[in-house]
Amino acid sequence: MKNDSETLRYTKKFKTVLDKKMAYIDEGEGDPIVFLHGNPTSSFLWRNVMPYLQGKGRLIAIDMIGLGDSQKLDNTHEGSYSLAENSKYTFALLEALGVNNNVTLVLHDWGSGVGFNWANTHRDAVKAIAFMEAIVTDFPTWDDFPKDLHGPIGTMRSAEGEKMVLDDNFFIETILPATIARKLTQAEHDEYRRPFINAGEDRRAILAGPRQLPIAGEPADTVALVKSYASFLANSHDIPKLFINAEPGAFLVGYARDFVRTWPNLTEVTVSGIHYIQEDSPHEIGKAISDWLPR
Repeated sequence: MKNDSETLRYTKKFKTVLDKKMAYIDEGEGDPIVFLHGNPTSSFLWRNVMPYLQGKGRLIAIDMIGLGDSQKLDNTHEGSYSLAENSKYTFALLEALGVNNNVTLVLHDWGSGVGFNWANTHRDAVKAIAFMEAIVTDFPTWDDFPKDLHGPIGTMRSAEGEKMVLDDNFFIETILPATIARKLTQAEHDEYRRPFINAGEDRRAILAGPRQLPIAGEPADTVALVKSYASFLANSHDIPKLFINAEPGAFLVGYARDFVRTWPNLTEVTVSGIHYIQEDSPHEIGKAISDWLPR
């Protein structure tokens, strides 16, 4: 099935929830398989993974609020696009799409925060969860957070970081390509740039990503949500889980990876990649999910 595409071969649909237009892919039938991307990407990230699941269920890939082709929030400011706010829009879209039973979640980055939160609040609806480079726990201290990320994440949580992300598009131009092992094609990089052509508040969702990471007790509301779902997942014996470990990885390493390996009903596979591993190992990821997917 090796057929790398630098374009999205799926048609996006749109639905208005909570007065905002949300973009999503919805193809096939059967039990839902929901793909949730992270910051600053979109459903485009899953384009070479999803074909491996065709015929195995109803494939739904959402553009998170403020990202991809989903609308931006109005009157945004520091604190906008929190985990709670992101969850509100994704939860509403899933409800509008009738996604409420036998759901398999496929999660990455901030999509995992939202997806794990959904699983925690819809426990009877979850069939299985696959995840990679995910937010599986809060980080009680900066020492628990991956050391290689202290510099970039610390900077983006500072006043200097606001200008770098909102004005200079630092995340899209620098962080994204630096955390993919191969070189993105011009078309691929342009697709990730496309929602963020306008400087300023149109990029607020990107800045919220690093600022919402639950480190050393901040932000408190996000830490509370993550602690809650982490406790649930660590005791979720009935839910099959697939941990797609990245080598060398960037985020789900060290402290967090040690924790995730204590989860019950966990299968682990390793693929090559840094953080946006769907761009480095889409076929390995797709095949791993397909082989593991509970019937």
